[in-house]
Amino acid sequence: MDAETLNFYFAPIAAAFVRGAIQPGQAHKPLFEANFEELNDTDYCQLIAFGLESGLRLHRFKRTMGLPRVTKVFGILRGLLPENLLDIGSGRGAFLWPLLDAFPGLSVTAIDADEKRIRDIQAVQKGGFAHIESAVMDMAELSFADGCFDVTTALEVLEHVQDPKQALQEIRRVTRRFLVISVPSHEDDNPEHLHLLDQKTLTTMLVHIGAIKVRCDYVPGHLIAVARFSE
Repeated sequence: MDAETLNFYFAPIAAAFVRGAIQPGQAHKPLFEANFEELNDTDYCQLIAFGLESGLRLHRFKRTMGLPRVTKVFGILRGLLPENLLDIGSGRGAFLWPLLDAFPGLSVTAIDADEKRIRDIQAVQKGGFAHIESAVMDMAELSFADGCFDVTTALEVLEHVQDPKQALQEIRRVTRRFLVISVPSHEDDNPEHLHLLDQKTLTTMLVHIGAIKVRCDYVPGHLIAVARFSE
C-alpha cells in the first residue's frame, strides 16, 4: 500500500495538506506534531490514509503522466535556475504541486483570485512546506515590491483577464529576469476565455513592457513564451 500511495500522490505535499487542513486524533498526534523534515515515506502514507478516512479530497495531489505544457515549462526553469518564483493563478495546482515536487528547494509564492484555492495552498504551508507562501490577489494589482521575484510564471491566466496589457505591466514590475507564459494556441468553447493571444500579439505586448528577448514555442494546444528582462 505504501508503494502504491507514493506512486499515486505527490506524497509529501499531500501529507503536508492533511497536517494543515484537519485536527488529529490522539493516535495521529505524533505525526502532526513532528518536525515535517523528519517525516519519512511511511509517515506520509499514514497521514494520507488518515486524511482520506477523514473525508479530505486528495485527488488534486495525484501524480499524472505530466501535462505537456507543464513538462515544457519545467525544462525552461531548469535552464533559468530561478532564485525565487512567483506563480500567478495557481488554481487547483496543476502546475504548482509538480513544481514543488520537481524543485524542492525553490522558494515559491503562489497567488490566485480564488480564496478557496489559496486556503488549500496555505494548508500545505501550515502542514510543513515552509518555502511556499500564498495570497489572494489580482494579477493586475500585485502588492509586492518592484523586482522582488527572479522569475514569474503566468500559465493559462492571461486569456481570462479583461486587460492583458495592464496585467503584464504589473507582472513586469515585480519580475527581475524572466517571465514564462502559456496561453491557449487555438479557440475553444471555454466561456471564461476572453482573448486568444497569438505569437505576434503576445511578443509585441512583452516587448512593449520591456522584454529584451522573447522566445516562443508550442506544445499541443498551447503557446509558451519566455520573456527576458535583464542580462
